[in-house]
Amino acid sequence: MEIIKADTIEQYNRFFGFETRHPLVDIVHFDRSENQPTHKMTFGFYALFLKKTVGCTINYGKTKYDFDDETVVCFAPGQTIGIHRIEDGPVPEADALLFHPDFLHRTALAQKMKQYSFFSYASNEALHLSADERVIVQDYMQKIARELEHPIDRFSKPLIISNIEVLLNYCMRFYERQFVTREELNNNVLARFEQLLDEYWDSGMAALQGLPTVKYFADKICLSPNYFGDLVKAETGKTAHEHIQLKITEIAKEAVLSPEMNTKQVADMLGFQYPQHFLRFFKKQVGCTPKEYRLRG
Repeated sequence: MEIIKADTIEQYNRFFGFETRHPLVDIVHFDRSENQPTHKMTFGFYALFLKKTVGCTINYGKTKYDFDDETVVCFAPGQTIGIHRIEDGPVPEADALLFHPDFLHRTALAQKMKQYSFFSYASNEALHLSADERVIVQDYMQKIARELEHPIDRFSKPLIISNIEVLLNYCMRFYERQFVTREELNNNVLARFEQLLDEYWDSGMAALQGLPTVKYFADKICLSPNYFGDLVKAETGKTAHEHIQLKITEIAKEAVLSPEMNTKQVADMLGFQYPQHFLRFFKKQVGCTPKEYRLRG
């Protein structure tokens, strides 16, 4: 399937036949009457979709959840999105907020965009809204739409930016709520993460492949790295990276006490490329060198 490039909001709107009210920010509405072909598209801007089609099935790894509430999915510049119409299924209905990174230049929001990690979640990690939450999302989209219909003046951009920021902050709150309400699923993810951490070093994989990344464990659990990281942080108060470091430190402390292993062997076993990297890591985590730790023991 050919990948359609939508570097600008105008290109995106032209594909669907929408009028462009502003070249760098827009609110668009998909309804049953519009042509919505199956397609793949690369975005050059941020997009937040409030998807109104109900009764969709969402997959989390091998677990399926059926939701009748509306969902929010978010995409960042550079992502390629595949939209596949379900044969004989309902025509998708959605509202979308589109805004280009250039619109955020010289604003405080530009510096904060990295904290909205949900823009890099997979589509199967969508935000599922309650009725009250849906009203809030729709309200802020309507405020932005009304501002786009107003003649442009010196207040236009700061008002639109402030409404986008408040909407994104609400989405952060709703995602944190979602992590809490999925306690059983979250516990399964954490248990699997702990199992994978043990297996990585027990199997000798670290010596062959080096230190693992958060992405490695997220892929094994069939989640995007950002969603996985946010879930772990919400449940434990520590990042996934911190959990990995704690596991390395735990194994390292035991290994350096072994009379059969020197520092280089310990570093290799743990997955460090160079012994000096391991020495720096150990001192930072433990507060002393491996030699000093042995003497203490």
